[in-house]
Amino acid sequence: MNIRITWLAVAAALAAGGAHTSAHAAANAVRVCTLPGSPTAALDQAVARAVLKTAGVVATFVTHGIDDDGGDDGISAHELASALGRDCDLVAGFPRSSIADASGSQMIFSQGYLRSGYVSVTLRHPRAGAPAADGKETIAATWSSPSQLIAVQEKNARFDLENTSELTVDAVAKGRAQRAIVWYPAVVAYQRAHPQHQFAVAATASPYADWHLVFASGAGMRALQSRIDDALARMNDDGRLAALTRGWTLPESAASEAHSNAPSLESTKASYGRSAMHGPGAFIKVAATTGGNAPAFDHEQVEHGQHLYSESCAKCHGAQLEGITAPALSGPAFAPAANSHLTIGGIYQYMSTNMPADRPGKMTDQEYADLMAFLLYTNGYDAGDAKLTSEAAQSSTTPLNAGPRH
Repeated sequence: MNIRITWLAVAAALAAGGAHTSAHAAANAVRVCTLPGSPTAALDQAVARAVLKTAGVVATFVTHGIDDDGGDDGISAHELASALGRDCDLVAGFPRSSIADASGSQMIFSQGYLRSGYVSVTLRHPRAGAPAADGKETIAATWSSPSQLIAVQEKNARFDLENTSELTVDAVAKGRAQRAIVWYPAVVAYQRAHPQHQFAVAATASPYADWHLVFASGAGMRALQSRIDDALARMNDDGRLAALTRGWTLPESAASEAHSNAPSLESTKASYGRSAMHGPGAFIKVAATTGGNAPAFDHEQVEHGQHLYSESCAKCHGAQLEGITAPALSGPAFAPAANSHLTIGGIYQYMSTNMPADRPGKMTDQEYADLMAFLLYTNGYDAGDAKLTSEAAQSSTTPLNAGPRH
């Protein structure tokens, strides 16, 4: 099955499979692509044009971007790798964060030229309406993107999952949702197209929220990336970069709060290194009480859950849960030692409703419970004698805190 991924998930797929070095770039103009469906595509191209001119680099722009049909439904990892080797030398608008930094890939990256991220959006002047009978707030999010991961952390909410970031904003504008968790540039693009709608924007308290846009290329383009970094520094100093990105930057209140909530790239890497698994399948254990009152599970479930994970999840989340085209399912961003924003019940609800991506919600309740047992085990919880049920997993309000490794 040809699984398609959203424009932001393209970043991980490109980093994992698209580190081509093009002989074309060495002899001719550098070919620049943008990511499919990105609301910043025009901005990315404008910044690339100015930066490469400042760097003294001749550039040509691939008008259709990295895409097979010009649509905004994403692109498969196979199509992406082929497009980069065939059509592009440099990708403008590649999203990086302290969580999805692609540091293990063969890709190389420039400095960031736009700091942005995922925000909480409401109508500035909401129309009065009767509250839901159950008191829950409807939150819109973009399917298979960080906004969905952030939204599932919310309490007392139901979710309206949309296929694109534009539709996610539209859900608030049209009243399908009271609030949206969405990529901020999508809000800018939507408001420019629909100026009658005015939105209030606030930060989201999540490590998945903070992102930077950069230039990405294969490992053979280090000299080019060095020239790009020098050009970005010069344009930052003389104000040209700020002038180009004005209107796309996060509002000050959302930017400052998001920055305080997001770990640095260096600290996240260091923490992840300390908590990494020692060899294939060798999970370092801590006492179950370290992570709070987690629901019980047994060894048989862990073994079955590992089998299910290998068959249905590893292709996107990695054989060692390290993340490929989907986020990592281990390490401090997923299961920190303290103050987790993700509850066990929230993770289970998200997983059992939306995963696996090629057949969401199609496993049995017991299979999802066994997968949850495997995730708990790999993140530091000890197996016991009682079997985890789907009811116990879904109702758990315990934060997923893995605790220190030894």
